Amino acid sequence: MFKKLKQIVFLLAFLSPFIGLAQTQNTFIGGLNEPNAWVDSVFKKLSKRDRIAQMFMVRAHTDKGKAFEDSIAGVIKKERIGGLVFFQGGPARQAILTNRYQSISKVPLLISMDAEWGLGMRLDSTTSFPYQLTLGAIQDNKLIYEMGRQVALDFKRIGMHVNFAPVADINNNPKNPVIGFRSFGDNKFKVAEKVTAYMKGLQDNQVIVSVKHFPGHGDTEVDSHQDLPQLPFSKARLDSLELYPFKELIKEGASGMMVAHMNIPSLDNTPNLPSTLSKPIVTTLLKEELGFKGLIFSDAMEMKGVAKFYPNGEGDVIGIIAGLDVIELSGNSKRAVKLVRQAIRKKRLSWEQVNASVKKILYGKYWSGLNTRQIVQADNIVADLNRPEAQELNQRLADAAVTILNSDIQLKNFDRRKKTAIVSLGTNELSMLQKSLRPTLPNSMSYILPKNISDAELENVRKELQTYDQIIVSIHDMRKRPAPVLDYNKSLKLFIAELAGMNSMFAIFANPYSLAGLPGIEEAKTIILNYQNTNEAQNATLRVINGGLKANGKLPVTINASFKNGDGLNQ
Repeated sequence: MFKKLKQIVFLLAFLSPFIGLAQTQNTFIGGLNEPNAWVDSVFKKLSKRDRIAQMFMVRAHTDKGKAFEDSIAGVIKKERIGGLVFFQGGPARQAILTNRYQSISKVPLLISMDAEWGLGMRLDSTTSFPYQLTLGAIQDNKLIYEMGRQVALDFKRIGMHVNFAPVADINNNPKNPVIGFRSFGDNKFKVAEKVTAYMKGLQDNQVIVSVKHFPGHGDTEVDSHQDLPQLPFSKARLDSLELYPFKELIKEGASGMMVAHMNIPSLDNTPNLPSTLSKPIVTTLLKEELGFKGLIFSDAMEMKGVAKFYPNGEGDVIGIIAGLDVIELSGNSKRAVKLVRQAIRKKRLSWEQVNASVKKILYGKYWSGLNTRQIVQADNIVADLNRPEAQELNQRLADAAVTILNSDIQLKNFDRRKKTAIVSLGTNELSMLQKSLRPTLPNSMSYILPKNISDAELENVRKELQTYDQIIVSIHDMRKRPAPVLDYNKSLKLFIAELAGMNSMFAIFANPYSLAGLPGIEEAKTIILNYQNTNEAQNATLRVINGGLKANGKLPVTINASFKNGDGLNQ
C-alpha cells in the first residue's frame, strides 16, 4: 500500500509541471509565450510571401451561388490566405463549404463571423440570442456568461474559431447610428462587467474573441461604414470613459481586439487618419501602454471609414505598419500582399514585426484546435444549433430583461372580468401577445393599428376605445434592426400620448430610445419595457401580465429626464 502511494506521489510530482502548462495554455494569453512545436513547424514551412498572406481574412458567403464560392476557393488556393469571414447563408451549406475550403488550404483556415447575438445574426435556421442592449437590462451576469457559452458551442459545431464580438462600446450618445442596441448600455462599469461575462463564456469554450470597437465607438454620430467619424475628446476623457471597458477586458485576458475606423486628434493628429492605421493608437496605446498581447484585428477594410482616404490597398499596408495582426476584408488581398512586401523592401516595415504577427495567428489556430484537421458534420446541424437548452436560455434571457417603468399599479389593478381592448401598434396582423391574451380575457377585443394607419381609421378606433374599461397597448418595431426612432406616422405617435392618458398598460417591444420620440408616454402609469420584438419577449410580457413572472430588469441607458439608467421596479 505504501509503495503504491509513493508511486502516485511520484507520478503527480512528475506530471505537475505539465498540468500547470496545460492550464496556462488553456487561456489564450497564458499560452502565447510558451514553446509550441506545431506553430514553429508550420511557420518554418511558410515562404515569406505566404507568411504575409496569413495576415488576411476574406469574405465568404453561402447565399451567393457557386460562382462566388468557386472564386473564394481560387483565392484560398492561389493566395494561401490565413482565414475567412463568413456572412449570410445557411448552416448546412456553410458546413459543407467550410470542409471544402479547409481541404484545399495549405495551412488550416481561421474561420470567423460577426455574430454579436449568435449565428442568427448571419445564418438562417439558427438561434438569435438577445441584442446586447437587451442583455444590459439583466441583473444576473451569469446568464450572459451562459449565452457566451452557448454561442461558443454553436461556433465549434459549425467549424468556426473567431467571433467578432462582444461590443465593448459605451453607448453614451443616443444619436449613434451604428452602435445603439449593440451596446450593453451607457454605464462604463456595468458595460465592463457584462462584456467580460460574454467574453469569458466564449473564451472558456475555445472561441477567440475580437472585442470591439477599440478605443470606443459609442459617442459618434457618423457610421464608419459610410464615412470617417471623429472623436473630438481629450485623452483624459477617453482614458476615463471610452477606454475603461477595454482596459478591464485586457486585465481579464481578452484574446482579440478589433480597432475601429475613427479619427481621434487627441491620440494622433494626422488629418483623416483612421485609428486602424495609427501607430500611436495601435502600438503605443493598445500594445505598450495598455499591455495588450492578443490578436489585433482591423475592422473591415472595405468600409468607407478607411477606404475613403486610403484607397487601393494603402490602408492595408499602413494598418500592418501601425501594429495590426489581421486585416479583415481587404479590398484586394493579392494586391495588399505585394504592397506589404514592397513596404518591407523600403524599410517601412520589418520582417521581425510580420513574423511576430504570423506566429500569433498560428498560435490562435493551434489554440482553436486547428493543429488537427477538423471535419464539420452537416448531418443534423440545424437540430444541433437549435438544441433545447439554447432555446430555454433564450427565454430565460428575455424573462430577466423585462423592465417595469413608472409603477406596476395597472398590473395590480388588472381585472380579467372587465371590458378590455388589446391594441397592437406597428403591426399588420395579430401579435403573439394578442393571440395569447385573448383566450384568457372573455370580455376583450383585439385591434391592429399599422404604422401608417390613416387618420380616418384612427378616429374610428379612438371612439371605440373610449367604451373600454382597460386597455393593453403593445408597441412593436417590426424592423430587423430596431432604430432609436420608430417609423410610425405622426398621427399614430400622437395617438400614443392619448392612450397614455387612458386606463392603459403599455408593453414596448422596440429600441428603448424610441420612448424619447413618443411625447406623452411618460404619463402612462405602467410601462412593461422589452428591448426588441421577439416571441420570447412577448411570452415574458404575457407571464408578467398573468402574474407568472416577476420583472426585475433595469434600464441600461438614460433616455430622457423621465427614463434614466437604473430605472425599473424590483417586483
